[in-house]
Amino acid sequence: MSLRRIGLRDFVIVEQLEVDFQPGFTALTGETGAGKSILIDALQLVLGHRADTGFVRQGASRAELMAEFDTPATLEGFLADNDMPGEETLLLRRVIDAQGKSKFWINGVPATATQLRSIAGDLVDIHGQHAWQGLTQPESVRQLLDAYAGTDSTPTQRAYALWRSADKALQQARSMEETHQRERERLLWQIAEIDKLAPGPQEWEELNTQHGRLSNAQALMDAANNAIASLEGEDGGALTHVNRSLHALQAQAHVEPGFSAMAESLESCLAQLEDVVRSLNGYLRHAELDPDKLEQLDQRLGSWISLARRYKRAPEDLPALLQGWHAELLALEASSDMVQLAKNAQQAQEAYQKVATTLSQARQQAAKRLSKAITAAMQDLGMAGGRFVAQVSPAREPRSDGIDDVELLVAGHPGTDPKPIAKVASGGELSRISLAIAISTSQLGQAPTLIFDEIDSGIGGAVADAVGRVMRALGRDRQVLAVTHLAQVAARGDHHLLVAKQRSKSGTTSHICTVADDERVNEIARMLGGENLSATSRAHAQEMIAGGMNDR
Repeated sequence: MSLRRIGLRDFVIVEQLEVDFQPGFTALTGETGAGKSILIDALQLVLGHRADTGFVRQGASRAELMAEFDTPATLEGFLADNDMPGEETLLLRRVIDAQGKSKFWINGVPATATQLRSIAGDLVDIHGQHAWQGLTQPESVRQLLDAYAGTDSTPTQRAYALWRSADKALQQARSMEETHQRERERLLWQIAEIDKLAPGPQEWEELNTQHGRLSNAQALMDAANNAIASLEGEDGGALTHVNRSLHALQAQAHVEPGFSAMAESLESCLAQLEDVVRSLNGYLRHAELDPDKLEQLDQRLGSWISLARRYKRAPEDLPALLQGWHAELLALEASSDMVQLAKNAQQAQEAYQKVATTLSQARQQAAKRLSKAITAAMQDLGMAGGRFVAQVSPAREPRSDGIDDVELLVAGHPGTDPKPIAKVASGGELSRISLAIAISTSQLGQAPTLIFDEIDSGIGGAVADAVGRVMRALGRDRQVLAVTHLAQVAARGDHHLLVAKQRSKSGTTSHICTVADDERVNEIARMLGGENLSATSRAHAQEMIAGGMNDR
């Protein structure tokens, strides 16, 4: 057993409701419009499905939903990882306010919709009344086969994405090859032009310094000579006057002690002036007028300025510009390495082909098993001699989900060839095939509770009786809940829940209760013949219930 109870408050047309569930097969019935699927809707919402304001009962501020399960062993790790109490039962709660916003709890700990959805597969397996619609949709069919095969297409999807990315890079490089070639030639020409100049990192500043000195050499030499003449002039330069002043102070220092300090200052000044004279003489010894070198500097500076103007840069930026072009050329050559790009694309394609082939082989093997299982189930559902084929064929082109097209074929009668299900199956046959698939795949998941929501629509008679027997058989191993409008199915339930509407001045509400004995007989009789119960319909109902009891 797994699902223990469901509690609802102010949900759709339910004011307050709590339903307990038992092991085995439970049938859920009621008149059209009574809200038979309301429990299924509530269960899906508690397990994280999207909600809106329409789920809050009119006039209420919020809807509250609760579902209690036996805690499956598969969720012990999940509870521990998320710091949630690990108890014998798992209590899930959801509150939906009037604005459609929701809050979730797992065993009293706040949770998220994503967390609820992640554990749903460990708790319930729901088969809806419109499941047959997916039988004609390629993606749904592929997912069905993959689930049956127990395969994971994620590695194939990843390999496909890597292949497409590598191939795209290759194709882009090919389409841009001519453009890249022109760009490469432009960079090579520009680099060669500036390489001829070979501008050094600090050369511009050094050239300007040297040029400034040479272009002003005569003026600099004249200034040095004039300075020396002022300091050492024959008619009494600065050195002579300072020297005389020094001796005059020293001669009277014994009379005026303050002169000693002044004399020391003049002595220091004299020494500094003598150093200046020596430096100026040294400068003049090495200074020269060099028009040839000045011309060379003019030409070099002119080359810098000419290139800078051509590329609309400051002259001092030329070394950095050259370095940047070299980097661009390296990047361009790397992106245009057609050999490496082609190799990458080939390796990625081979990796994809490998995982896709492995996936395809698993699908083909599973398709045989699935075809056999569903064909067997069809025999019990009024399609004796019918045959089901899950056909795996090569896709026109590789896709992220693999290299296969998966199609469902059916032969409804003996001796006929299987054809695409959408072309040969009637509405009733589609419902039966969908039910056969649900029965055949119900053991796939690890969920201990199976739920069938009016999946038996469109059938009746002996087929309905067969469906009831199948549901009863499933209930021996797992908890089964079936929303049904068929008396033949409901009569074989181990338990029977009845959904009914109640009208009052405050509005219409929906209620669910367990029926047994005479109440159950009356409900089965109503399902057989309508509201006007007769002795005949009640007798027929009793007979059906008794027959269901004998199936145990």
